[in-house]
Formats: sequence, structure tokens, C-alpha cells
Amino acid sequence: MDFKKATDELTAPVSHEELAAALKVSIPTVRQARLDPSAKAYRRPPEGWARAVIRLAEAKAERLNRLAARLRADADAK
Repeated sequence: MDFKKATDELTAPVSHEELAAALKVSIPTVRQARLDPSAKAYRRPPEGWARAVIRLAEAKAERLNRLAARLRADADAK
């Protein structure tokens, strides 16, 4: 694995598209729920948002653990 691939994986955010798919809502719904509550376009977060965020966070943690293991194995092999 090269530097660019490793750091791309490390710094990859969860997109609004991924979050919307996990929540089974539209991208604009995600964007509106992320606004400051005082904004006119603000909407309440979708039902079950915490469970969806937990699943996404756990999946990202697993990807990062696999990345760390792969880099560790590569470093140990040198």
C-alpha cells in the first residue's frame, strides 16, 4: 500500500450520500437535519439516526483497524 492510498483511507469522511442511504432518507433531509436548529430550513433528525450512525462508525472503525493491521504487517516485513 502506498502513502496516498493509506492516507486517503485514513482521512475519508462519511458522505451525506452514505448517511442518507443508511438512514433511508434523502440527502437534503440529512443536510437539513445538520443545520443549526435556529435555521429556517432546519428539520429534525430522522428516527433511528443514532443506530445508523453507530453502524457507520463501527464500519469505519473496522476499516481503519484493517488499514492499521495492513500497514503494520508491511512495516514489519521491511
